[in-house]
Amino acid sequence: MIKVMTIFGTRPEAIKMAPLVKALEADAQIESIVCVTAQHREMLDQVLELFQITPKHDLNIMAKGQTLSDITSRVLKGIESVLKSETPDLILVHGDTTTTFAGALAAFYAQIPVGHVEAGLRSHNIYSPFPEEMNRSLTSRIAVMHFAATEGNVVNLKNEGVDETLIVKTGNTVIDALKMVIKEDYRFEDDVLNQMDYERYKTILLTAHRRENLGEPMENIFGAIRAIVDRNEGIQVIFPIHLNPAVRAIANKHLKDVERIHMIEPLDYEPFANLQAKVDIILTDSGGIQEEAPALGKPVVVLRTETERPEAVEAGTVIIAGVDKNAIIELTEKLLLDESAYLKMAEAVNPYGDGKACLRIVDAIKAQFSYKL
Repeated sequence: MIKVMTIFGTRPEAIKMAPLVKALEADAQIESIVCVTAQHREMLDQVLELFQITPKHDLNIMAKGQTLSDITSRVLKGIESVLKSETPDLILVHGDTTTTFAGALAAFYAQIPVGHVEAGLRSHNIYSPFPEEMNRSLTSRIAVMHFAATEGNVVNLKNEGVDETLIVKTGNTVIDALKMVIKEDYRFEDDVLNQMDYERYKTILLTAHRRENLGEPMENIFGAIRAIVDRNEGIQVIFPIHLNPAVRAIANKHLKDVERIHMIEPLDYEPFANLQAKVDIILTDSGGIQEEAPALGKPVVVLRTETERPEAVEAGTVIIAGVDKNAIIELTEKLLLDESAYLKMAEAVNPYGDGKACLRIVDAIKAQFSYKL
């Protein structure tokens, strides 16, 4: 059997790795081992429970006020001991978190091959998103198997000198995850979401939390949302507000107690995915949502000045508004009030695959380690 260890520590990683873990577990030729760092404890546990994944190793590193250096050092040391006891044939890390980079580095020190899921994303600005851009770039230098979601990701890796024989274009595993959780008759635990009138009102789903947007950019984002609602009686907003106190302070300043703006507590993955399926458009500074929403036919307005997912822009499923208040207002109102502009984005072809990414990754691993079978 091929011994494969998956390592992840945050909710976004867990969502995208969960269907891959299930695919590995289902293959009789693979011994699947899950190691979580719990870089984010509570949010990670929600996803593990949803997908019924029980880690063999849980480093439980999360600490109040943890810095990037704290996370890196604890992950590096914790995974070192796990690798000594397990000696896997391959470790898999995902994307661009600090767990991803530190896990890959620990495997490198142990001379264990690394497979990088969702390889090749680049913004080409090492400080945006921070620290993700550097994490994923450094992980690419360590990895020997690169599972790229899109052709653009493949090109990025080739441009950096990665041997094309080490790259497999797979599609994005988040589409696999979406297919597992979306339900047509889904009922939310928060009855506010069940009772909202999605027919009468055009509904915006808002998410905003990125470090680089704190301060004036976030002031502009929330100011734009307030202006859109004030100017348009037929528009409502749902905002699952991030736990970061700095985000909450700015949000409350602009959006608290405003009619047709519903600020709710953060949602677990399953209700959030199903909420994406119900709304009309999504305004976000998140990277992952730019991949998920197109699979659901939902236009995305990106509240950042750049994106490491240019294929979504090229495909027409995503448009970049940046953090300028007037630009956000103009682009959002055009989408919600101009049916042809809306349909052009909603009906664009999703560039992130067909929901079979995990099977392609498993097949590539088995081909690479065929001598063990």
